[in-house]
Amino acid sequence: MINKTVKNVQEALEGVQDGMTLMLGGFGLCGIPENSIKELLRRGVKDLTCISNNAGVDDFGIGLLLQKRQVKKMISSYVGENAEFERQLLSGELEVELIPQGTLAERIRAGGAGIPAFFTPAGYGTEVGEGKESREFNGKMYLMEAWLRADFAFVKAWKGDTAGNLIYKGTARNFNPMMATAGKITVVEVEELVPAGELDPNMIHTPGIFVQRIFQGEKYEKRIEQRTVRTA
Repeated sequence: MINKTVKNVQEALEGVQDGMTLMLGGFGLCGIPENSIKELLRRGVKDLTCISNNAGVDDFGIGLLLQKRQVKKMISSYVGENAEFERQLLSGELEVELIPQGTLAERIRAGGAGIPAFFTPAGYGTEVGEGKESREFNGKMYLMEAWLRADFAFVKAWKGDTAGNLIYKGTARNFNPMMATAGKITVVEVEELVPAGELDPNMIHTPGIFVQRIFQGEKYEKRIEQRTVRTA
């Protein structure tokens, strides 16, 4: 029986080194790999290139790595909730590649599918397209975008089994599933870890073949970036 479980986050992150490229799943603060980020912080690895839809907030998520100057480059789509990110960007301390959100998602998906490049109309004629090959299809101009892959992909799932099969819940399905396919080593933390065979095969979002390490996460805060409530 295939068993990809590791006993804790420390074992899960063995092999992470300075200068690596990392993918970190989630959308905003939803579905982010909280345990793995804390362990990256504890280890103090630096000069990281982080691929993530967003950069967390000042005191949570990837924002904690930015505070400790562990990130050399961010490849992201939305970064508007992080004042420290803005400061480092404007001061030239942080290299940043901003990518349209759909293009970012597709570049990661392409990396997992083994597709080295594709064409998209998003960004043509803007700064996004500077220095990139363009081509006309059916009378419309498209940019060529390259795949994205990573040394490690850190993924958060709601439920997983010991063989690495995963189920996500709600907004956590943004970026986590595609990142799970695009890392040389995919590390998954789950809220609930069950024996292989307990998950309904029809409900599995990520097959275990993409996962190298899985562990039971703990003490999730599940913060909300902007809490909005309806007034009476």
